[in-house]
Amino acid sequence: MNLNQHSSHPDHDPFELSAFSRGLYIGGAWRPAAGEGRIEVIDPSTEAVIAAVPDATLADAAAAVEAAASAAESWRETPPRKRSEVLRRCFELMVERSETIARLISLENGKALRDARGEVAYAAEFFRWNAEEAVRISGEFGLAPAGGNRIVVDYQPIGICVLITPWNFPAAMATRKIAPALAAGCTVILKPASETPLTAYALGALYEEAGVPPGVVNVMT
Repeated sequence: MNLNQHSSHPDHDPFELSAFSRGLYIGGAWRPAAGEGRIEVIDPSTEAVIAAVPDATLADAAAAVEAAASAAESWRETPPRKRSEVLRRCFELMVERSETIARLISLENGKALRDARGEVAYAAEFFRWNAEEAVRISGEFGLAPAGGNRIVVDYQPIGICVLITPWNFPAAMATRKIAPALAAGCTVILKPASETPLTAYALGALYEEAGVPPGVVNVMT
C-alpha cells in the first residue's frame, strides 16, 4: 500500500497515511499482492490520489482462505474469556486511536471530521458489546414438544466468514461484522470498499496489536 502521498486538505496531516504498513494483511503478516494491479484511493475534497493499495488476485484470495482455515480450529477452541479479552483490547485501542482513525475516514471518505469521530465511537462499541457477549454464548436444553425426549442445542462457530463492507461507514460496518464473528469463534476475511480501504488497513494493524492470532482476521482489497 503506497501511503507516502498525502492529501493537500488543510485539515489533514500526512501521519495518517505514513503510519500504515504496505500490502494485504493475510495470515498475520503484511504482504504484496500476487499481481501488479493497484487501486487508487481518492480524497473527495480535492479529487487527488492519496494512495494506491494492492488489487488482490484470485491467488491472494486463496491465500487468505487458507490462512483463515488454518487458524479456524485453534480460534474456535480458544476459551470465550480469552476471545472476550482480545475484543476488549480492540475496543481500548480503537478508543485510544480514535482521532487518527477519524481523520483517516474523513480523508478517504469525505465525511466531516465531526461525523467521522462519531462513526469511530459507534464502531468501537461493537467491540465492547461483543466482548461482553462472548462469555454469554450458551446452548439450550429443553423438553421435546412430543415429550419423552430432551433437546440439547449446542451453538458452534460456522467457520470462515467473508465480510464485504461499504464505503459510507468504513469503520463501523467493519467492526459491526468482525466483532460478533470473532466473539462466536469464527475467522474472517474482510473485503472493504475500493473507495475506502485505508480505514480497513488501519484496523488490521489494531487487531494485530490487540492479540488477534495470525489468520483469524485477514484484510484484502
